[in-house]
Amino acid sequence: MKKTFAMLIIVLLLTMALAACGSSYECEDEWGCATIEEGKTIKIGYVGPTTGDYSSFGIDMTRGAELAVAAKPTVKDFEIELVVEDTQGTPEQGASVANKLAADPQVVAIDGHSFSGSTEVAIPIYGDAHVVMMSPSATNPDLTNLGSPVFNRVAFHDRMQGEFAANYLYETLGVRNIAIMHDGGAYGQGLADMTADFFEGLGGTIVTREAITPGETDYSAPLNNVSEADPELVYYGGYDADAAVLVTQMAGAGMEDVGFFGCDGTYGVNYIDLAGDAAEGTFSTFVPIPESAAFDTFRADYQAAYGEEQGKLSPFSPHSYDAATILINAIEQVAVESGSSLIIPRKALADAVRATKDHTGLTGSITCSEVGECAAAAIRFMKVENSDWVVGPGQ
Repeated sequence: MKKTFAMLIIVLLLTMALAACGSSYECEDEWGCATIEEGKTIKIGYVGPTTGDYSSFGIDMTRGAELAVAAKPTVKDFEIELVVEDTQGTPEQGASVANKLAADPQVVAIDGHSFSGSTEVAIPIYGDAHVVMMSPSATNPDLTNLGSPVFNRVAFHDRMQGEFAANYLYETLGVRNIAIMHDGGAYGQGLADMTADFFEGLGGTIVTREAITPGETDYSAPLNNVSEADPELVYYGGYDADAAVLVTQMAGAGMEDVGFFGCDGTYGVNYIDLAGDAAEGTFSTFVPIPESAAFDTFRADYQAAYGEEQGKLSPFSPHSYDAATILINAIEQVAVESGSSLIIPRKALADAVRATKDHTGLTGSITCSEVGECAAAAIRFMKVENSDWVVGPGQ
């Protein structure tokens, strides 16, 4: 009897040992693994401008990411923590924030960056740290030409926007002579230059090009230069705060009858609020979100959580929601439980994000290309009438 009991004890101990061995996970991922210990969180960063002149964009996209995490707060019983970092809209701060997040071993993915300049400097930092990215709004087309295995985006790129804008200006509005203005940034100047190239390719004329310094309150000098070139319309690449200053000062430069055409960076209620009556008749680019029950729920949740109508601050909160959701789904797909810890293989995670196919998002059906282009949305041009955005003529 004693011998039998002893054998049972031995078998039990061996079973427990084998079970323990079976529950451990040896990381063989070529980029290494993030180990999330019991009681720790899975960190996803949101990175964008949450203070300063462009804070409406970052605040709006932060909210989109927060709602995505609220909808899916855990992976395999490990809590997801959204870490929000402020770039103030500058590449320099973007690099600083990227270095901070890349140094945190619990950070496995980034919803961001939001602006193209900040994104461009951040990509190699996250690449070296093997942290996958999904930008909701960085639209400079060169970003996916860098060949980064970690960078992806759900926003359409500016080459598409520039071509569509040029065609709309030339073919639909019948404009033949335009002035190009921009804020000198990777997004603003890049988009303005591409729009100019496409417009000239259609037979249009660029009468002058002027850069402004973002954040100033007096643009009379560059506007006077533009006025001397006698354009039919000013095309501007940049963001809403600076665009509002420009349109309010155009009349003072003798351009009360000159049109103004912005971009997706100028669209939103904030631009109308800042520009007031001067916004009437001006244009911007809009990315329409398909109507769906999920989008209705998102808008209701946004209003309930923040006390503001979705779309007031920027058009990009649904994109940020989709970006965060894709990242969370990919984490759940590759994460492995090991004892009391959760192991997240970093290259497997990046590959899972890049392999996204037919994901039903708020912005539409999302499939990523081999270089990380995942946009589902189309483009529409909007016009301010009676202090509200309406669909522009001919669409």
